[in-house]
Amino acid sequence: MRGINERYIEETLDEDGRLVKLDYRYPDNFNFGYDVVDDIAAHEPDRLAMIWTNPKGEERRYTFGDIKRLSDKAANYFLSLGIKKGDPVLTILKRHYQFWYVSVALHKIGAVMVPATFMLTKGDVEYRVRSASIKAAICTDMNGVCDAVDSAEDIPTLEIKMIVNSGRDGWLQFDEGMEKASDKLDRIETNVHEPLLMYFSSGTSGYPKMVMHDHLYSLGHLSTAKYWQNVDPEGIHLTIADTGWGKAVWGKLYGQWLMEAAVFVYDYEKFEPHEILSIIEKYRITSLCCPPTMFRMFINAGLEGHDLSSLKYCCIAGEALNPDVFENWLKATGIKLMEGFGQTETTCTIFNIRGMEPKPSSMGKPSPQYEVKVVDDKGNECPAGETGEIIIRCDPRPPGLMMCYYRNEEKTAKAMRDGWFHTGDVAWVDEDGYYWYVGRNDDVIKSSGYKISPFEIESVLVTHPAVLECAVTGVPDPVRGQLVKATVVLKAGYQPSDELKKELQDFVKHETAPYKYPRAMEFVSELPKTVNGKIQRAAIRKRDEQ
Repeated sequence: MRGINERYIEETLDEDGRLVKLDYRYPDNFNFGYDVVDDIAAHEPDRLAMIWTNPKGEERRYTFGDIKRLSDKAANYFLSLGIKKGDPVLTILKRHYQFWYVSVALHKIGAVMVPATFMLTKGDVEYRVRSASIKAAICTDMNGVCDAVDSAEDIPTLEIKMIVNSGRDGWLQFDEGMEKASDKLDRIETNVHEPLLMYFSSGTSGYPKMVMHDHLYSLGHLSTAKYWQNVDPEGIHLTIADTGWGKAVWGKLYGQWLMEAAVFVYDYEKFEPHEILSIIEKYRITSLCCPPTMFRMFINAGLEGHDLSSLKYCCIAGEALNPDVFENWLKATGIKLMEGFGQTETTCTIFNIRGMEPKPSSMGKPSPQYEVKVVDDKGNECPAGETGEIIIRCDPRPPGLMMCYYRNEEKTAKAMRDGWFHTGDVAWVDEDGYYWYVGRNDDVIKSSGYKISPFEIESVLVTHPAVLECAVTGVPDPVRGQLVKATVVLKAGYQPSDELKKELQDFVKHETAPYKYPRAMEFVSELPKTVNGKIQRAAIRKRDEQ
């Protein structure tokens, strides 16, 4: 093992050996492709970098030597097509193995990778290509992605279209073109402060923002893998995420390879708990990260019959953790779920640092690479127990924090002002310095003068024996401003009724302050979720408004 992660950080530990400060050191031309992937490949070419498989049983194993060779070939192919430093490249590759060496190739030539979900529609494609002046796209032909690209209008900047795993008229076949390219690539100089990666991040209103990151973003994820996910360099790490979302590079690329660990990729169509549990057992996964909803689904599906003894560490992110999921997973596996918090604009910002004792439902404490605090509407730091907005110091800008909202100076200035980045997320801090998530500014329910956390009510409801899962939102009310509404999925054997609704309302009144109980309730067969299993409260609010 090269100890690459130690090359780029300087740790300060307290007397108990806990991390309290983290400083990054790096050359101005740091490039993840050359300085991490190629460095490992030069000294340990046979070191395992990735295992990829799918429900058909197909399997591919890639060493760091393989990733270097394939990324060099891909980079030369891109260069031959006229893709160069600074060019934005739309990548819609689901969980296909090509994503990993395509990413490294784009980083090596200094192009800007723009990952996107395979669920994009024609309008989504038009907006993204026009807004970012996308020059090239490399796509899977699943879910009508290529149809959406071909039918998009008014996108003259899109000069190059490449397809993987199949052929299509008017598209270049990436796999064939790449194989014909040379595997000899001379280093192309890049600077750490030049653009590397851009995500389209949807808010609760308006068009998605374009979040631009520089090359330091990849390095900033070292703390994500080392101190939050506790990735074992000799183990195999699984993060369940589609490559169209930021969570993929959080858990399937940067930090894990900086730790010289192998990542595991399961290229599935639909999340099936028992399939994933069988994968963990078969491949001896050592660390796992996915949303709390997925852990709940594992538990509800039943862990019996699965050997999960290879698991040593588990993390959750994407939404707040209900205490019952924490306790049930701990009881079944002996592993404490270590929660973390961050945004598309950041790396993992607040988390249960390796070695900390987690408090169920708490996000943990700020990462030592960030300065974080909770402030009120006037910008004053909130005392313990008082709810406010999470802000992060951005002057100087730490590795991992975004450069800007691309081509939107107004939104950038609003978010990054007076030396602080305003996250729009609401939390409170307890007397021990642990952070507790309340919700997005738009998620917090304001009813009759009270501020109510949706998560707090959800955490109560899911402990009722009839409730499988639920989402709590606010609905407009002329008297109270907003009413608390619970959208509930029942467990098998329970049926919706007025009696059950009353029972659930009384249950909440008994378990928490009575003013918080859901005056409105809807029973549904399923909740709207992202492909990564995160509940979409905004979709529920939009449907209610309509």
